Amino acid sequence: MNVTSTPAPKSSVLLEIEVPAEKLDRAVRDATGRLSRRTRIAGFRPGKAPRHIVERVLGPGTVLEEAVEQLIQDSYREAVIKEGIIPLTNADVEVIEAVEGQPLRFKATIQVRPEVVLGDYANFNFTPEIEGVDDAKVDKVIDELRDQNATLAAVEERGAQNGDWAVIGFRGTKDGVPFDGGSSERMPLIIGEDRLIPGFEANIVGLTSGESTAFDITFPEDYPEESLAGKPVRFEVDLKELREKILPAADDAFAQNMGEYTTLAALREEVRDRLGRNALDHARHAFSDKIIEYAVSNATIELPDILVDQEVEVMHDEFRSSLARQGISEEAYGKATGKSESELHADFRPQAEHRTKVLLVLSKIAEAEGVTVSETDVLEQVDLARRRYSDPKTIKYFESERGRNFIASTLRRSRLVESLVERWLVAHPEHPALPHIEDNGPDAMDTPQAEAAASLGATDPGSLPGGHDHDHDHGDDHDHNHA
Repeated sequence: MNVTSTPAPKSSVLLEIEVPAEKLDRAVRDATGRLSRRTRIAGFRPGKAPRHIVERVLGPGTVLEEAVEQLIQDSYREAVIKEGIIPLTNADVEVIEAVEGQPLRFKATIQVRPEVVLGDYANFNFTPEIEGVDDAKVDKVIDELRDQNATLAAVEERGAQNGDWAVIGFRGTKDGVPFDGGSSERMPLIIGEDRLIPGFEANIVGLTSGESTAFDITFPEDYPEESLAGKPVRFEVDLKELREKILPAADDAFAQNMGEYTTLAALREEVRDRLGRNALDHARHAFSDKIIEYAVSNATIELPDILVDQEVEVMHDEFRSSLARQGISEEAYGKATGKSESELHADFRPQAEHRTKVLLVLSKIAEAEGVTVSETDVLEQVDLARRRYSDPKTIKYFESERGRNFIASTLRRSRLVESLVERWLVAHPEHPALPHIEDNGPDAMDTPQAEAAASLGATDPGSLPGGHDHDHDHGDDHDHNHA
């Protein structure tokens, strides 16, 4: 068997394979026997019917087709092992010539783990940027605390204004006829937040509790309900309750209610310290992100479609979970935005390409730097998954070899980036330390990608061979697109 291997675009390999004619002839004889055994043919014991009888029952060319199919499988398996190729997915096979008495010739295009050529990733000239903490930022936090501890009081001597808490009843009609969703007996809202149709709440401003009003308003042109989009309607509104938020005074008594602070000054000092710690933590994360982008921008890599497609699916699953947390179904989102799944995937693709490149480049640097993860570390994360998730499918993923590889690769990348940050800090002792707010080490479970990967059973690109994942089969991984 002759095999020619040629690099192909998008991290793929083209194998041109020629199998001797005698192997095809033998494959035809074997195929005749297999089909004869699988097919009940009157007058013949299983496996004993001659070829012309088999083809009379199953159709002309059936034996040759069966022979070619099996011979391609066997030859493909032998070729990828011989060439040391580990496919990422099924091969795209094109038969060039399959004629009895002649060599069998076919091509197989195989997507493989991309080769990452690293550039510089450590000699960057940027530095961490620590955001300063001033009185205005402390004031903002104190005001937020006051707002969280505010009370509501009935408004009696003035009309409604933005920021007030109201309960309204309303009835909407279009051409004098009530429409679905156009009425409510009691709806709470904060005036000025524009949760309803644009311009609706402005008509409530100035009303006192117990008053009513009526007004005409036009629905936006892009309103999801087509029967109302761009249409004028009339609303009758009753202001049933009106309350205002009363913030506590910023004084020592307020500080004492917030915890073990004797004075407002003590509370402000604690807020200032916390903002400072947050600023250092944020600076570390932002610095890490810049290091990653620097490394990725200097690396050379050609991404195979299969890895980008998988990352698109991971992002889609993350997006689906995000919608669910907001109480929005994917169907409702699609109806509101008019976007199909394919359009959504097209939106995801540029970021998916970048994310895939980041995963592969960081894994390559981790390999170059000798960053390792112990089996104990991985098993601790598996145990964390058992405690964190209730879905058996998710737990099973992280217990599997594929899931453990995901954990190991995630921890390895996290440790690599942390080591690059620490290396820079050691080389620049004049720079302030950049501690994490919670320095418990990286957590492979603490990402939306982890849950999405588990949902899809995804393979982490950084764990692919020559990484650690050997879930790929050299055997039947091909599709036949006969020419």
